[in-house]
Amino acid sequence: MKAIILAGGKGKRLRPVTDYVPKSLIPINNIPIIEWQIKYLKRFGIKEVIICTGYKAEMIENYLGKKNLGIKINFSIEKSPLGTGGAIKKASKLIKERSFFVINGDIITNIDLKKLEKRNNSIASIEVRTKFGILDVHEDKIMDFREKKEIGNVWMNAGLYYLSKDMIRDLPSKGDVEKTTFPKYAKKGQLNTVSFNSVKWFSIDSFKDVEDASCIIDKIIR
Repeated sequence: MKAIILAGGKGKRLRPVTDYVPKSLIPINNIPIIEWQIKYLKRFGIKEVIICTGYKAEMIENYLGKKNLGIKINFSIEKSPLGTGGAIKKASKLIKERSFFVINGDIITNIDLKKLEKRNNSIASIEVRTKFGILDVHEDKIMDFREKKEIGNVWMNAGLYYLSKDMIRDLPSKGDVEKTTFPKYAKKGQLNTVSFNSVKWFSIDSFKDVEDASCIIDKIIR
């Protein structure tokens, strides 16, 4: 089984750090995001990863070239940004298998890939979580105040996919899969989801996300 890691972005929201290093090499507890992701994928039996890079690609290659992570690593390098759909399409030339995983390059999670693998063309989904305190209000009076609550039965894309090779022909050469192919498949009833409750999930978009993930990452990825 193979997995594609989408790691070509510039990580603008993490400037000025990402002016000097790619987002994938930002450390969480002294280990870069990309290495945590490879450890996570290896845990579920992934034998090979294809890393889609663009911005400061050589730094990612140099770092991983010095590591022995017990997994085969290939690179699909974009000369100019292709978007998530274009990146997957380009990287798919290195995949012969009928299905494969895709993970956004800033996701840290413990989602069970074995469950996602049960349905082709599936998106992992998790319940939406607020970043702010939730107020329970009755007749203009605050009855309770709760921090960062999950909103029941409202689901979001977790940035983790299990796709069939057949979908490749429908991907754009340039553009985001979330804005092109996925909506078309959804309208045709050809896109599935596997919902996950009570999982750990972080999208590393800010220094606060790095801080939050650092408190728990050693427990969820070993």
